[in-house]
Parts: sequence; structure tokens; C-alpha cells
Amino acid sequence: MDLLGSLGILVRVAEVLSFSAVARERDVSQAAVARQISQLEEHFGVRLFHRTTRKISLTDDGQMLVLLARPILDGVEGMLTAVGRQSASPIGLVRVGVTGTAGRFLARRLPELLADHPGLKVELVVSDRIGDMIEDRLDLAMRAGEISDASLVVRHAGTISRVAVAAPSYIEKHGEPSLPAELAEHTCIVHATSQNSDMWTFVTNEGTQQFRVSGGFLANDGSAVHLAARGGYGIAYLTLVDVFDDLRSGQLIRVLNNFPSPNIPLSLVYSSRRHLAPRTRVVLNFILEELREIRALLSEDPGEIRNQGSDQSAPVLSV
Repeated sequence: MDLLGSLGILVRVAEVLSFSAVARERDVSQAAVARQISQLEEHFGVRLFHRTTRKISLTDDGQMLVLLARPILDGVEGMLTAVGRQSASPIGLVRVGVTGTAGRFLARRLPELLADHPGLKVELVVSDRIGDMIEDRLDLAMRAGEISDASLVVRHAGTISRVAVAAPSYIEKHGEPSLPAELAEHTCIVHATSQNSDMWTFVTNEGTQQFRVSGGFLANDGSAVHLAARGGYGIAYLTLVDVFDDLRSGQLIRVLNNFPSPNIPLSLVYSSRRHLAPRTRVVLNFILEELREIRALLSEDPGEIRNQGSDQSAPVLSV
């Protein structure tokens, strides 16, 4: 029996409480996972899980073995890192929790990573709800805002801001606002995620101010807002990650360039209770590099992003 391998499966099953989920992650049969657990039970002479037709739960012996196994597995991972084994080709599934905005950003870029690592699989778990990483079976997650959860390891990826954008067809027909207060005279597309979604925030000479906007189209889905803006309906207020490629291609134009929005911290997080597998580290580093590339493009040629006549004195992304 591969004791370390079986202990790794035990810990993962204990985290997600599902044999089938662990089987999918490791690309093996559910029977193979169950067999590893049975071999552990036989080896230690104890029952590790209570099993019913609907759910499983750890026994007291199972909980004790999981607590003892975690530091052993972390120690082995540390040894592998020390001797350079982490450079081996990453193989297996990485589940990444993202918002719809980040999901669209990564979906355009992940094929490059997957082409370089044929054995790697990445599953984007898209949700605007911030849940429990263990419960949601996430290996990695992108989070905006301050992270207060002490159970997470936080890799700061920089800051990000929202920008006001519109399609060239809208600007050609209706012009563009020169001051945030002029948004009241324009058709705006509201990303309705909270009670105050129609209040857009900009930094002005008088400080940070909010401005009420309105329009006939509202949606709680960022993709719908994005598509409506590209279709020329009105002005949208979206994060740079969401519209970066459209700004570069000219499908969207940034307006109110002299009035940035407040910066929001952007982080990549993973559970401190889980050793970081080589495949997860590769995905984490890839995302960080993609975000750094955006910063480099802004620094080297801000004209590409700001479009004609803009003043990019305040960066909208810093990594």
C-alpha cells in the first residue's frame, strides 16, 4: 500500500466528504478511492468513516488520523520543494473560484497555459458569492477587497479599479460626459448587485464622490452589462479586468478618464490547511503573471488603453 498516497486521499475525502468528488479530482474511479480508504482502515485496524446511502462523516478515529496525517503530508511537500521536485510537469485538476468578471478574463488566457501543460486541467468555479474554500472544494480563488479570513493564505496581486466605458457607436450618437455629474444626462447600464448599484464612485478634485445614474437596462450579471455596453446601449461601470481586451481592440472606449474610481485590493488565496500542489502553484503563478502583463502594457503604452484624448494620470490597475 502507498501509505502517503492513501493518507492524501483520506485528508481530501475528509475535506469534501465525498468519494466521488475526490475521484473526479484525481481522475480515478470512485471504487479506487474507496479501496484506498479500506486499505487504510485495514492497516490501522479502525473504521475511518461512518457511511450511509446519503452521506459520509468521519469517525473519532478518522478525525484523529486526519489531524496526524496533515503535518506529515505538509512535511513531505516541503521536502519535495527543497529538492526541486516541484519543477516537474504539473498534472491533475485545479479548481479556481472566480467572479464572472475574473472568469471571462481567465477564459481568454487559460488555453495558453493548458497548451504548455497537457496533463493540467483547470475548472473555473464562477460565483459572485464568497463561500468556504474547503466546502466548495476550491484549490485557489481570486478575491477582490480586504481578506480577513485567517484560515487563508493571501497572495496580493495588486489593486484594481472600475472604469466607465461605452461603445464607439454610443459616443458617436450621444457624445461623452466630461464630468461625472454629466452621467445623469446619459443612458447608463446598471450592474444591479446591491441597493446602491446606481451610485457610481469617482475621485474628483473635491475628493471621492458618488454620482447617481439611471437607464432602462439593469442586470445582476456582469456579462449582460458588458454585452449591452458593447452593443452601444449606454455607458457601463465595469472593472478593468472585464474590459481590458475590449479597450485594446477599440470595441469599448473609456470615458471620464480624468476621474478614476477608488482602488480595490485584488488577491489570490488558498487554504492554509492544504499544501499547495505543483499544479496549483503553476496556475497561481500564471494568473499573477497575466495581471503583471496588464500593468506592463499600461506603463509602456497607456495610449492603447486610454483611447483618444484621455488622461491616464491615475492607473486603473497596479500589480
